[in-house]
Amino acid sequence: MPNPVVQFEIYADNPERLAGFYRELFGWEIAAVPGMEYWLIRTVPSDAQGVPTVPGGINGGLMKRPRPDARNWLNCVSVGSIDQTLEKAQAAGAVVFRPKSAVPRIGWFAVLADPEMNVFALWQDDPDAAWRLGGPPGTCYTLNGAHPARP
Repeated sequence: MPNPVVQFEIYADNPERLAGFYRELFGWEIAAVPGMEYWLIRTVPSDAQGVPTVPGGINGGLMKRPRPDARNWLNCVSVGSIDQTLEKAQAAGAVVFRPKSAVPRIGWFAVLADPEMNVFALWQDDPDAAWRLGGPPGTCYTLNGAHPARP
């Protein structure tokens, strides 16, 4: 299948406390990412690039709750083109909650809801993805230059 679930996100009011909960409950390795309010969650072993080495295994992340009503885990679906998939999803009735956004030197993501308001994310690998602190809200950057994100 071309579009597997490749990652999950857990939202928290107190990420440090919740990281401790999941470490204790499941034995997951959870580590803060320097310079970001984001914690990587390893549920299975990974290679040097962070790709799970267990067939079917996925890893995830923990982050500050983006909205008060975001009280679920977020699954990320891998796509070849986040721009094309966002366009296709919106044409089919999806609502975009977070436009295309960069995870520096790793890839792009966007958060949307299907027509029944089930929230999920799209993910596109891209080692050239980057962002610049202090840039205009909603602006995505690549290492080769800036372009406005789709609103």
